[in-house]
Amino acid sequence: MSHIVLVEDERQLAELARDYLLAAGHDVTLFLRGDEAMAWLTDNTPDLVILDLMLPGMDGLDICRNLRRKNDVPIIMTTAKVEEVDRLIGLELGADDYLCKPFSLRELVARVKVILRRVQSSVTAPDNGLTLNARSATAELGDKSVELTQVEVRLLQLLSAHPRQIFSRDQIIDRIYDDRRIVSDRTVDSHIKKLRRKLHSLDATHDYVHSVYGAGYRWHAAP
Repeated sequence: MSHIVLVEDERQLAELARDYLLAAGHDVTLFLRGDEAMAWLTDNTPDLVILDLMLPGMDGLDICRNLRRKNDVPIIMTTAKVEEVDRLIGLELGADDYLCKPFSLRELVARVKVILRRVQSSVTAPDNGLTLNARSATAELGDKSVELTQVEVRLLQLLSAHPRQIFSRDQIIDRIYDDRRIVSDRTVDSHIKKLRRKLHSLDATHDYVHSVYGAGYRWHAAP
């Protein structure tokens, strides 16, 4: 049973979403205010957080920012402000997924299932000496380790599984994000840049992700 924190100030929507998640077999802690949720999250780490953008007490952007300073718990943001999506998904905050209101509660449950499955996957070896632990969202090389966001985990899994394939930004969006209609190319570039920086901290002598001019990105296996 996964423990999910749901932060939503629209009581009717919050209670319906909680009931759907409970019916799917999850344990749910519900908060109607952002400040109350943040107080609880400061001392506790659930398996996943569903976080509304606009909240009384403390908004979802600030909560997401504070959580990212602490850990990489998966975060699904919900919002009625489409123009905020790039920020939510990772240019600034590193959320793992988003849903634009109004959304289907069945879709919410499906997104939760997909993200939890990714997090709970086993350790894989994307390259010689480099290992990815999707469950703990870490990449390791020798005695070095670096924490990854869930989007970075999916990027690393995708690219390293197809080392000879060039992925365009559109292909990456199709594979990494469940809704490609709003996420922009610059969101992909931002995640690639951050992933490169983290992998470089593990091995400064090798560039694992190569840019292919005018085409996209591909994995460059270590010699």
